[in-house]
Amino acid sequence: MPAMSRPDLSDIHPGDWVDRRLPSAWRPYTRLARLDRPVGVWLTLFPCLAALIQAAHGFPALWQLTVFCLGALLMRSAGSTVNDIADCRFDAHVERTRFRPLASGQIGTGQAVAFLLAELALAASLLVFLTPYTRLIAIAVVPLVFLYPLCKRFTHWPQAVLGAAFNWGMLMAWAEVAGHIPAAAVLMWMGAIAWQIGYDTVYAYVDVKDDTRLGLKSTAILFGRRGKACIGLSYAFAILCWSLGGWLSGMSVGYAMGMTVIAGHLAWQVWRLDLGRPELNFRLFLSNILTGVLLACTALAGTW
Repeated sequence: MPAMSRPDLSDIHPGDWVDRRLPSAWRPYTRLARLDRPVGVWLTLFPCLAALIQAAHGFPALWQLTVFCLGALLMRSAGSTVNDIADCRFDAHVERTRFRPLASGQIGTGQAVAFLLAELALAASLLVFLTPYTRLIAIAVVPLVFLYPLCKRFTHWPQAVLGAAFNWGMLMAWAEVAGHIPAAAVLMWMGAIAWQIGYDTVYAYVDVKDDTRLGLKSTAILFGRRGKACIGLSYAFAILCWSLGGWLSGMSVGYAMGMTVIAGHLAWQVWRLDLGRPELNFRLFLSNILTGVLLACTALAGTW
């Protein structure tokens, strides 16, 4: 019998809407900002929306929703650009990333840096709509954004740094709405970090062979064959932190019901996980968009 064809794991898909609808000069920058792969925006945004709802104990103001939505989009795009600049010499040798604009030579480093400065300037312009305290919290995340791409060179825990940066908007949301960051907010943020360690480890198993060959580090390499158990523990810790955070912030019984649904969804992910099937792992990673949606809905249910 002929061998089954191995799926192409590249995250760039020629012929998609970027190639069909955008001018050729725009395409590399669109892909550099990951606008063709918006999963990161959703994974950043939904925990932030949950924090806004919890802090406001109901629907936040429309202007706050707008600012935080734009902030999630711009900071995720800027973080992606920083990551591609730092990793361009590695990305060319990794199956998933080999067609990215810098790795494939579509644009140069100087052009990418100029684009990054424009992204950061747009993100900084949103700060005028926030309180001085929230601005300080926002500025504090910038070192993490630049540190994350370097972490895989010296620690097996880049996912933890990414989780801290990715979910920083949760702390900003409490700072903006409540004027301070209570213990409940920190617990919710810690839960989001644990959740991200879990789902980004699932994602890292897609690259584990290439990363090992290149001498890079990740939680997937650290966990090895114990990955399923370690990811399960990360998800369990996330549920624990989110449950305690919801209790401290005065959430109703609807929040507990929502946490039960989230726990079931994450347990299903762990049950389905197969460390030897990168294509399945990638689909399970994407299913965490639903986790984020459930978290925001759970926060809203907890205010009733």
